[in-house]
Amino acid sequence: MNLIIDIGNTRTKIAIFENGKIIKYSAFENLTPDDLEDISSGQEITHCIVSSVKDIDKIILEYLSSRYKLIILDAMTPLPVKNLYETPETLGKDRIAAAVAAGFLFPGSDTLVVDAGTAITYDLILGGKTYIGGGISPGLDMRFKALNAFTGKLPLVSDINPAPLTGSNTTDSIRSGVINGTVSEIEGIISMYRQKYPSLEVILTGGNHYFFDKQLKIKTFAAPNLVLEGLNIILEYNIAKINLP
Repeated sequence: MNLIIDIGNTRTKIAIFENGKIIKYSAFENLTPDDLEDISSGQEITHCIVSSVKDIDKIILEYLSSRYKLIILDAMTPLPVKNLYETPETLGKDRIAAAVAAGFLFPGSDTLVVDAGTAITYDLILGGKTYIGGGISPGLDMRFKALNAFTGKLPLVSDINPAPLTGSNTTDSIRSGVINGTVSEIEGIISMYRQKYPSLEVILTGGNHYFFDKQLKIKTFAAPNLVLEGLNIILEYNIAKINLP
């Protein structure tokens, strides 16, 4: 069994994998050793991988390293795909993990991963084997907060539901601009990629993927646990190919 930990901007997601499948999953706002103890209780876990967009708590690291054979994903970690990103040390760990999983979901295909979370990221992997790069854009919450923070009178809006095209009040006008604008952005980016790669597969993931999956007119493949699956693939690759004990 493998313990997979993805520490994001707002939440930490944890999964236990057995034979490539998630058998247990939890999410936390502030991860503690007690949380790790609870989720791993009764499980015969041997290996663990941690991906984090920020510094990892030393207490968490001490807990994990004392119990499991541990990998901290970084730019030097061996990957089952070729990484052509010019600055791999600045590449988000969640982005490369999602790209790895995309390559395994659609082997031999050109694939675009759209991760709709705190930020919206676009990541391209060609032939299932070569990661090229992509784009980063503000997510829905970030756009709502920016309008409130950088203007004098616009209210903070947080209603993530389908919005009218024409808002008849300030709140709905904000929702129209943010939500419809973001949907149009994602559809436009996908269309531009498909002009270059006509057989492109598109995978939708991230915290807001459920919303966009219903709003996008372009066909996509929903994979809510793509990053966790990619991290497990990276861990298994290191166990099998790099002789991690």
